[in-house]
Amino acid sequence: MNWSNDGQELRACKPKAVIRSPNTYFQTSISWSNVSTGDPAFREYPIGFTYNGTAPSIFFRSAKERHAFVAFANSSVARRFLQVLSPTLHFESGQIAQLPIISLSQSVAGQGAAAAIQLAKEDWDDFETSWDFERPSWLGLSEIRDTPFGSQLAVWSVQKQLASHAQKERETENNAIVAKAYGLENEVPIEVPLHRVSLTRNVEFRYGPGKSAEEYAALERADVVAELISYAVGCMFGRYSLDEPGLVLADAGSKLQDYLAKVPEPSFMPDTDNVIPFVDGEWFSDDIVARFRKFLRVAFGEEHFEENLNFVTESLGVNELRDYFITKAGKSRFYDDHVQRYKKRPIYWMFASSKGSFNALIYMHRYTPSTVSTVLNEYLRDYRSKLELELERVEEAATAGSAKDRKEAERLRKVLVELAEYERDVLYPLATRQLPIDLDDGVLVNYLRFGKALKNIGLEPKRKEVETWTWPVNALEPLNE
Repeated sequence: MNWSNDGQELRACKPKAVIRSPNTYFQTSISWSNVSTGDPAFREYPIGFTYNGTAPSIFFRSAKERHAFVAFANSSVARRFLQVLSPTLHFESGQIAQLPIISLSQSVAGQGAAAAIQLAKEDWDDFETSWDFERPSWLGLSEIRDTPFGSQLAVWSVQKQLASHAQKERETENNAIVAKAYGLENEVPIEVPLHRVSLTRNVEFRYGPGKSAEEYAALERADVVAELISYAVGCMFGRYSLDEPGLVLADAGSKLQDYLAKVPEPSFMPDTDNVIPFVDGEWFSDDIVARFRKFLRVAFGEEHFEENLNFVTESLGVNELRDYFITKAGKSRFYDDHVQRYKKRPIYWMFASSKGSFNALIYMHRYTPSTVSTVLNEYLRDYRSKLELELERVEEAATAGSAKDRKEAERLRKVLVELAEYERDVLYPLATRQLPIDLDDGVLVNYLRFGKALKNIGLEPKRKEVETWTWPVNALEPLNE
């Protein structure tokens, strides 16, 4: 929501916009979803958020009052009341207002709620999609920094499960306090099962109850290693740094000089030209696999590099690291993970030929109108030249009658045709246009402006949205008509 200049743009909407209670906008509140298939969840929203009909808010005079209310609202007592007041899927403001609230001991219930909120915030902020993300908690635990990553992760995992059990005890105690205050100790459930403790680092909540310890460990390892790679790619582009917490480069057109101004002596240097190739062989000395191997050495040390690398590949269930980034069929588990992580609004964009034989990743916040030319001249054409030389070598070997060489030669010919068409029909025309982007338009609009130059990730805007967009002249088939 654009509230700049006191909501000038919204107030100017015709017919005239109705803006109710703007004095409460961006204030700390307790909010909930008014439609839920399960139990309602009341959450504390910090300063900077507003509300609407599907996510109403309640405001309080003090943090103590707010925490006392949220302790009651998330209790088994309040859930039982709401089953009577709202037996459907809707939890409207009027129904919440009918809850029979009595005076609770703010010093007891409120303190427990404050501690639970703090842990939930730490859990949320441990993922890079949080606005307040600084660095993952599993990165370089100080007490075991010189041990292999797998060993560090095992210690970290125990810490997270202990925190989850502590949260379980808080929620159970909260149910007991509220039930006692209402005289309902024997009428409502008190104990909270671990799988209902909604921390993402709680494996029983994240992956569901009933699995063995080995199954939970394998699922957790796979997800944490995927997080590790995502964070590493962020460091490769300068979004993050091993030497500085939080976002480093996150403005439109950010440059390497901007990074060095914030991190003058980085232990791991970001990519210079904002382009990282993803191809199915070692054709580039600075491709994604080479850069990740370097990151692993810098972040966790040379001594345990091979062991850490094996841990990564085993956790991901791949034979070689490259298989996670790109396959000969043009598939990329990394990019699929990234698109899913950012809910089809990726911050790293994959330039990809029609069948994925050529791929190059860029960071949208470092994009400039010359980026496409860099992809074309420094990577696509260079790759084509290397494959042409390889084809000559394979064709010469095929004269000896090797079926394997003849099959490889045929594959290379098809790939070269694919790359030539991608250059001629897509990338060269786009490079000549020096297309700018505007981050304020959002990922959806900007991504679709590049049409077939970028990997198709199933972005389908609604026609009503498209009618408001200003498309570049001769856009390269930005929509699937």
